[in-house]
Order: sequence, then C-alpha cells, then structure tokens
Amino acid sequence: MRAQRPAHLAPAIHGVAEALPFDDDSVDSAMAMVTLHQWPDLAAGLREMRRVARGPVVVLAFDGDELGRLWLMDYVPELQRAEAARHPAIGTITDALGPGTAVHPVPVPIDCVDGFTEAFYARPESFLDPAVRRAQSAWTFLEPGVEERAMAKLDADLASGAWDEKYGFHRTQPELHGAVRLIVGR
Repeated sequence: MRAQRPAHLAPAIHGVAEALPFDDDSVDSAMAMVTLHQWPDLAAGLREMRRVARGPVVVLAFDGDELGRLWLMDYVPELQRAEAARHPAIGTITDALGPGTAVHPVPVPIDCVDGFTEAFYARPESFLDPAVRRAQSAWTFLEPGVEERAMAKLDADLASGAWDEKYGFHRTQPELHGAVRLIVGR
C-alpha cells in the first residue's frame, strides 16, 4: 500500500500498532479504523496509541455482542460466531484506553458504499455476488459448505418473497443501528 501511495502526499511510515515509531505525546491524536481484530497484542497496541497521542485516541470497531442485529446472521449464524470471536470486547478496549473513554453507536446509512457486511443491510441481493463476500474476510473463517448453504437459502427466500416478508422493512430504513462503534479515549 505504501508503494501505491502518490508521491505528492506526506510519507507513510512503516510500523506496527504494538511498537509505534513515534515519541511520547508526539501526535495530536491517534486513530485505528476497523483494525483491532487483526492486532497480535491488542493491549500493547492500545497502550502505544495512548502513549504517542497528546489528545484523543479514536477507534472504530465492531461490537461482537451486537453482530446479531443484522438479518444475515439468521442465515449464517456461523458467520456471527466467527466474527464475534475475532473482535475484541468493547469493555476490553475502553479499559485499555482508560477513564473518560466514551462509546458511541455509529448508524450505517442505507447508501453506505463501504464493503463491510452491515453496509448491505438494505441490499440483500448483494450477498449473492461472490465478489461482495470475498471482500469481507469473515466468510473465509466458515467451514466448507456453510457459505453455499446460506446463499442458497437467501437466494430462495429472495425469489419467493420470504425475505421481503420478514426483513423487507430494511429496504426503506434510512440507517441500521448495528454493531459499529466509535470509541473515544481522552
């Protein structure tokens, strides 16, 4: 990704969350966007963010306990279990960031163009596209056959109208209050 960065932009610095290449209190704020679930040592990474930031530490993450709010989990409960196991508990994050940390639900708008799972809450047909699923890492954690079974059921329910009968209100719901959380430590 650094190699693809346009030359006229500020340089991208190589580092890892657990050992940020910055002095104490050397940046105005620190931010991590939907990445905590990939860190080998969450506590160390959050300590590093706190160490280098003079101001707030901002984290966008998913609340694993709230993933079941998305209708898709009725079709693929295995996906919910896989994702919940990967995402750190919100309390773990707030404890690491310390007193004064606030958690804010982030509603997902109906026209969200990001490719994360909840972005398609009002567009169920999107999940039938293998390219959409391939852009979401959670699907790779499922046992063989689970994805195919779930998509066959979704396809059948969309064709029969069963999906719209049960979940169709999502097609006009301006936003989804799902599992996305903005966590701000001061």
